[in-house]
Amino acid sequence: MMLRSHYIFSTGLLSLLIPFLHLNPYGGLIIASVISIISNSLIDYLGHEIKGKLVRRSPLTHTFFRSMLWGLLSSSFIFIYYILKGDITLYPLIMGLISGPSHLFLDIFTERGIYVKKKGKWRRFALAHFRYNNPIANSIAILLGFALIFVSINAPQ
Repeated sequence: MMLRSHYIFSTGLLSLLIPFLHLNPYGGLIIASVISIISNSLIDYLGHEIKGKLVRRSPLTHTFFRSMLWGLLSSSFIFIYYILKGDITLYPLIMGLISGPSHLFLDIFTERGIYVKKKGKWRRFALAHFRYNNPIANSIAILLGFALIFVSINAPQ
């Protein structure tokens, strides 16, 4: 999927945590957006190998547990900011743990998929084989992300 689809979908998914964490809906949405942008950018920029004109994903970031670690790393900056303010809260880390796998959730539907370990070797796995820039698949991810944001903002606190 295209990076903007990852940003919006992950923001929507992370925003679903806002009512459960008793956060201000709009402040929580900003934090979810920042974590989404940092983690998805990190996963794509570090996880794509470029050889000439060929761009391919690598298992460095496109595996389930490693994506969680990259998401956790991306949210740790916000976590440290809150600690320095004297507010020890874990919700940025929780959002980070979810952000990485949300990236893989979209990538599993693309032609290059994600990586899973089979018989000791990394193998690509895909549920569908949409091109990364398929307008219908990207539009569905973006619309779903906006729907999740709408639901989270209008959820009772």
